[in-house]
Amino acid sequence: MNKCIKCKGKNPELCGRTFCPIVAKSQAIMKIKKNHLKDDFAGSSPTPFVGRFGYPNINVGILSVDKPDSWQYDAPRHWSQSDLNIKQIVDLRSALVNSRFKINVKKQSKFLEISQEVGMASKPVQLEVKLDKKPSFRLNTDPFMAPTGPNAKLKKAQITSNPKVHTKVDKVVSDTDFKATGAVKYLYKNDFDENMLTRLLSIGNLGVKKNRRLVPTRWSITAVDDILGKDLIKQVKDYSCYDYAAYFGGYLGNYYLILFFPDVWSYELFEMYQPKASWNISENMEYSTDYEPYFGRKSYASNTVGGYYAARLGILEKLSNLKKQASVLALRFITGEYYLPLGVWVVRQATRKALQNKPYIFESRRLMLSYAEAVMKKKFGIRNFLKNSRLLKEMKTQKKVIDFI
Repeated sequence: MNKCIKCKGKNPELCGRTFCPIVAKSQAIMKIKKNHLKDDFAGSSPTPFVGRFGYPNINVGILSVDKPDSWQYDAPRHWSQSDLNIKQIVDLRSALVNSRFKINVKKQSKFLEISQEVGMASKPVQLEVKLDKKPSFRLNTDPFMAPTGPNAKLKKAQITSNPKVHTKVDKVVSDTDFKATGAVKYLYKNDFDENMLTRLLSIGNLGVKKNRRLVPTRWSITAVDDILGKDLIKQVKDYSCYDYAAYFGGYLGNYYLILFFPDVWSYELFEMYQPKASWNISENMEYSTDYEPYFGRKSYASNTVGGYYAARLGILEKLSNLKKQASVLALRFITGEYYLPLGVWVVRQATRKALQNKPYIFESRRLMLSYAEAVMKKKFGIRNFLKNSRLLKEMKTQKKVIDFI
């Protein structure tokens, strides 16, 4: 008999998960229905959303909710710092109504101007919305982006308060000769987080005037992580090498064992899916991996995709704070606790949480690798895995960059 039919959401351990994703989605939808959604309402919007299907003619949505403290409905760092669980995050995101309209990525419209004001604002923007019908009940999940809730076509929208825009954001948006890459780096160095930068880039608020266009939210997330990561790589390459150091920790069923080697910059990420965890429906552990040497990659990390750049950013932030460089082997363990995809932000925050913990320092590579093997065996039942690492093979056989300096 099919395990889902036998379980009916009452005994998720049958499939190896801690919680049932089918029940979680159903509960979120029922909660939406209880809110008695209307085709017109007054509320506030913490963020816009830019779709990718049909590019260059795509859907843009104004995500809004008629509840207090609407800022927390789009606040990944806050969710992580508050240790919100998957259900709490789904409850928040499923309450956001996606008031959407279609537009070409290079065109302008009144609805887009409102979306751009929402994207610039440092606090949620108050507005009145009229839809063409009552929103349909659904919960959209994605491996790249935080979930979105019910949606309907936007018929009319009006901002009812003055959006609060930070002077530095206004500066880069107003400067139509400032390249988007430079604007992203400038705002990051002035303590704007990657969530805000993604909003600004996706809604077409950054860059040289003739090049400004909408960027699907999914693409802009990885673009921001990559821009910031490459800038930090240039910085850490000037530092001395770190110790043999190992960090372990995680968030929402995503655990990281991050190994630093006293060598010049290189980076490898393994993503390991335990049986029945997330997208792995098999009985075996599955994995994907991507690697970059000292001089970087020439192509997109197509195996670990957005998670590669998100984890790399957290690791480079740590090295930058330590004023050190290192060769880094990052091992991600995706367990059955992570029963619903919530987006790449989970990777970034789980990496940061792991690196906030106290490291184990070792005298040699052999000792650190023995520790790593013991952790993988004890916590995840994985044996003899490090032999698959390209980074470790390169460290054994390749001449060091310093040999040529």
